[in-house]
Amino acid sequence: MTLAAIVLAAGSATRFGADKLAAPFRGEPLVRHAIRAARAAPVARVILVCPPGFEAGEWLGAHEWPAGPDLILAPLRSLALSASLQAGIAAAGAIDGAFVFLGDMPLVPHGVAPRLAARLTDHFAAIPRHDGAWGHPVLLSARAFPAVAKLRGDEGAGRILRQRDDLAFLDVESDAILIDVDRPQDLARIAAQYP
Repeated sequence: MTLAAIVLAAGSATRFGADKLAAPFRGEPLVRHAIRAARAAPVARVILVCPPGFEAGEWLGAHEWPAGPDLILAPLRSLALSASLQAGIAAAGAIDGAFVFLGDMPLVPHGVAPRLAARLTDHFAAIPRHDGAWGHPVLLSARAFPAVAKLRGDEGAGRILRQRDDLAFLDVESDAILIDVDRPQDLARIAAQYP
């Protein structure tokens, strides 16, 4: 089974009030944490859906990644969530499934993705849960891609998934699969809560 990871990082971050994904967290830009989690997944490549003209410099600098899956940039002009997801899947090429990571979720445990991959089998998707709440990364099977292609506007895959009864769930102890950064105070809070 050939899998890819998609890191969605093309949003406008209006609630943050600045370039959220370049904001420092634990000594490096926020988005690097999501990319690191994606590269730790059992994937052939990692697709970073990012603003056009980004060219990796601002967020990634001269960062050297250890050996592992290639990091491919997928520049996108649209800020719609549906377009970001579609661009990531298109850039991934021929794959059997795709993990969806969010660029503003820096604490996703690296052990979650391999466990999701083991659960996917013939399911439509595999989803981590904490206390009943769905988190990330979500692992979409290739069977989900045609439905994703029909999404419009700021619509993610959640609506599609909630209509399915052929999902695999992975219950995890850590609530880090739910924690994202919307505002500057969120960074301070999670830095204190998860040192």
